[in-house]
Amino acid sequence: MLIDENILGMKANPLDYQRATDQVESWIEAGKTRFVSIASVNNVVCSLKDPALMDIQNQADMVTTDGKPLVWILRNRGHKDCSRVYGPTLMLHVLAMAEANGYSIYLYGCTDEIIEKLMQNLKERYPKLQIAGHYAPPFRPLTEEENDEVVSKINASGASLVFVGLSSPKQEQWMHHNRPKLQNTIMLGVGAAFLFHAGMVKQAPAVLQNMGLEWLFRLVMEPKRLWKRYIFGNSFFLWRLFLSKFKKCP
Repeated sequence: MLIDENILGMKANPLDYQRATDQVESWIEAGKTRFVSIASVNNVVCSLKDPALMDIQNQADMVTTDGKPLVWILRNRGHKDCSRVYGPTLMLHVLAMAEANGYSIYLYGCTDEIIEKLMQNLKERYPKLQIAGHYAPPFRPLTEEENDEVVSKINASGASLVFVGLSSPKQEQWMHHNRPKLQNTIMLGVGAAFLFHAGMVKQAPAVLQNMGLEWLFRLVMEPKRLWKRYIFGNSFFLWRLFLSKFKKCP
């Protein structure tokens, strides 16, 4: 059973890769439809600023601690076995489990070019993995009719797992919106994992990830896109954390 904690009002589950993967497997075996949010500090910050997004995050069936600061907070509360459950790495754990059990997957997100390269790399790494289908959405919101058509294709594919490679909070909004429509499938919002595993973007070295400094590596790699998120967002998170400790701010 998952343990629910909250960080500044947002749900978080203290886990490690094995427990998270085992939970996904148990949901598949039970024929459940669930969605997994892989949360960083940015998810907390965005949720604090948007009550609707906070509600979506708190309705997720599992919220892993992608951000190292979230792990430190939960460990400080007594969850000593909690570890970082990083989206790209969790994706690999779940893919290995899917290959071993014969579960098929569906890929949703990015561009056709990136998905083709991603599928090529996945087939080399997991030769028995069943890829039931894929869809690269246009760079605009889908109409409800278009969205329902994609959902119908996913249902028809029989995929047990849908990996959603959109930016946050788009992927959380998409998973929450479509959970009632999808049949017996587990959705995981893995963000930039498609880009990493397609070989399009370089991941931070393990030593920086372990130190909680992946954000700095990504900031150096993509300063124009990420500087506001990390400079202002991280500062806002620390400020709210300070207030919650000393002023009892929710």
